[in-house]
Amino acid sequence: MGSASNAAETAKGFDLKKFVNRWGILLVLAGMSALLAVLTIDGGSSIFLRFRNIVNILRQSSVIGIIALGVTYVIITGGIDLSSGSLVAMIGVISAILAREAYGLPVIIPVAAALIIGVLAGSFNGFLHAKFKIPPFIATLGMMVSARGIGFLISGGRPIDNLTQGYQYLGQGSILEFGRNFFIPIPVIIFLIVALIAHFMLSRTRFGKYTYAIGGNEQAAFICGVNVDRHKIMVYAFAGLMTSIAAVVMTARVSAGQPSAGIMYELDAIASAVIGGTSLQGGLGTIGGTVVGTLIIAVMNNGLQLLGVSSYWQQILKGVIIITAVILDTMRNRKKLGH
Repeated sequence: MGSASNAAETAKGFDLKKFVNRWGILLVLAGMSALLAVLTIDGGSSIFLRFRNIVNILRQSSVIGIIALGVTYVIITGGIDLSSGSLVAMIGVISAILAREAYGLPVIIPVAAALIIGVLAGSFNGFLHAKFKIPPFIATLGMMVSARGIGFLISGGRPIDNLTQGYQYLGQGSILEFGRNFFIPIPVIIFLIVALIAHFMLSRTRFGKYTYAIGGNEQAAFICGVNVDRHKIMVYAFAGLMTSIAAVVMTARVSAGQPSAGIMYELDAIASAVIGGTSLQGGLGTIGGTVVGTLIIAVMNNGLQLLGVSSYWQQILKGVIIITAVILDTMRNRKKLGH
C-alpha cells in the first residue's frame, strides 16, 4: 500500500508541461539526430554518426554559435542585432590584413585589433539605440550596410590571404589528437569556452540579472536603480565582442579575409537563439538553449546534405522552424498575460 501510494504521488507530481518546457529542445535535438542516424545508414554503419561527421557539425556550428551567444543577450533585453554578418566580414578583412605573412606580426595583434573593433562597433550600435532612442532594428541595419561597405572598400573587393600559420591555427588547429580517430578542433574549444563564460555571466552575475530585468520591464528596472542606457550599450558591446571572436575563427579557418563573408549569419544567429527558447518579446532566454538551437540548425543542415536534399529545401525548412518557434513563443506570452 505504501509503495503504491508513493508511486501515485510521484505520477501525480509529474508536470509534463514543465518537463517539456525544460527539456523539450534537447528532445528535439536527440530525436532529429536519431532519425538522421537511421536514414544515413550505409554499409552497416551510419554516416551521420561517424566521428569526423560529428566533429564537422561542431566545427561548422562554432562560428554561428559564438555570434548567437551575443545575440541572445541583445534579444533578452528586447533588442535585435542585424549587423553580425557584415561585422564578421569587415573585422575579418581588417584582422587578415594584420595577420599577413608579409608583416610577420605576432598573432595577438590581429586578434586584439579584431576584438577592439568588435567592441567599438557593438558599443556604437548600443549608443545609437540607448542615447538617441533609435530602434535597434534601424541602428543595427545601418551598421550592417556600412560595415559591409567598409569591408569591400578596405579589401578592394578581393580576399586577403597569405596569413601566418599561428593565425590559421585558431581556425584549423586541434588538440587532444590521437591519430586520425580522435581530435578536438580549436574552433569547438573556443565556442565551448565563450559559451561557459556567457552562461556564467547571464545566470550568476549582476550583469545577467540586469539584462533580464531590462527585457522583462525596462521601466521597472530603471526605477530599481539600473542604469538602463549604460547597460544596453554594454550588452551590444558584448554582442560585438562575440562577433569579433567569430570573425577571427572564420577568417582563420578559411585562411583569408573575405569581404563577402558572413551573409545571412545574423539571421542564423537569431534563429539559433529563438529556436533555443529566447523570447523575441524580451526577458527570457538561456545560453544553454541557444547552444542547443545552434546544434539543431547545424544537425539539420548536415543531415539534409548527407541525404542529398537541395539547399533550397534547407532554407525552407529553416524558415518553417523559425516561424514555429516564434508562434510557440507568442502563444506562451499570451498565456502569461492572460489573453
